[in-house]
Amino acid sequence: MPKRTMRPSPLAVATVLAATLGFASLASAQDYTFKLHHFLGAKAPAQARMLEPWARQVEENSGGQVKIEIFPSMTLGGRPPELVQQARDGVVDLIWTVNGYTPGLFPRTEVFELPTVYGNDPAATNLAIAQMFASDLADDYQGLEVMFLHVHAGQAIQMRDRPVRTPADLSGARLRIPTRTGAWVIEALDATPVSMPVPELPPALQKGVVDGALIPFEIIPPLRIQEQTDYQMEGADGWRLGNTTFQVSMNKARWDGLPAEIQQAFRDASGPDWLAEVGSIWLASDAFGIRFATDGGNEHIVWSEAETDAFRDALTPVVGRWVEDMAQKGIDGAALVDSARAAIQANAAPR
Repeated sequence: MPKRTMRPSPLAVATVLAATLGFASLASAQDYTFKLHHFLGAKAPAQARMLEPWARQVEENSGGQVKIEIFPSMTLGGRPPELVQQARDGVVDLIWTVNGYTPGLFPRTEVFELPTVYGNDPAATNLAIAQMFASDLADDYQGLEVMFLHVHAGQAIQMRDRPVRTPADLSGARLRIPTRTGAWVIEALDATPVSMPVPELPPALQKGVVDGALIPFEIIPPLRIQEQTDYQMEGADGWRLGNTTFQVSMNKARWDGLPAEIQQAFRDASGPDWLAEVGSIWLASDAFGIRFATDGGNEHIVWSEAETDAFRDALTPVVGRWVEDMAQKGIDGAALVDSARAAIQANAAPR
């Protein structure tokens, strides 16, 4: 008597097929998992409003093949100045960091930090940086694949107990700054620069290690800077005393090993529309930060045009100092200044 063949039911076949496809999809997605390491907290605007939306957009662009895990507050180890080397060594896949935490490594990009080069437009500056990257800045980033570069709203002055309306008001003060170009700004104002990563600022203010800081207003809520300061100052029409450049970069070997379509998922998430949006994100975060301070009883001082011009005049020599320093490195700093100013102006939205 012949044996009867047992055929699986259509439901069973569908269940097995779905499970198989699900496992295959999961395995594929795990092939492209990236660790993004940075120095601020998870609730800081940098993560909540910039890094997280960017990461989710990359994941969406990849059709679910990419997963980006964000590790804030240096939770993977090390200190903020070590982030660039962590990416170059492949200890982590991606970083977000301040270029100036590793002085001297990104000299060409410093042009966008200079007072009177940067004024008050982070979106235009982000677009200008991207426009100049391949021709003028790429040599700064050996061992890294840059996803995008950006600035914040710019350096405002925040003081413990001293209002500032003229350059002379800062004479003798000790001010925190993360970059060497920012240190030159402080020195031009007859004050003393104190270099430190931003997480160290609150205790430094509380203990009187510094009298204040050159730093944007967006940092006030996450670090509760309003509790350690009484005054926040900026120039007319949002003018700032220079800026800080940041990077989101990937380990170069990891990047080179990715398929073209995965690389494109990152590129598509990091284009001109995103760079303009990043500028808007930082301006909005800055506006929220200063409201946070004034709601807490702090005084927000906006200089008049004449007061702002006095600071511009005082800081003009900083640009010349930087150009001379670049010449010693064989870099045409004057040409970079001219190009950066022209690119920012070309990308500025009509006012």
